[in-house]
Amino acid sequence: MRHNYKKLKIWQIGILIANEISDVLVDFPKHKRYDLASQISRCSVSMPSNIA
Repeated sequence: MRHNYKKLKIWQIGILIANEISDVLVDFPKHKRYDLASQISRCSVSMPSNIA
């Protein structure tokens, strides 16, 4: 039997967090956008990815 990770509440919350962080990163200063923002973005996406 296969499990559908998209039905997991924790995965759904992880996706919401990743989307919210993406919205916040748009307001980062330009000089911080490419180093710190990139790392934060990858981290937020890895949470629901690891759950899946």
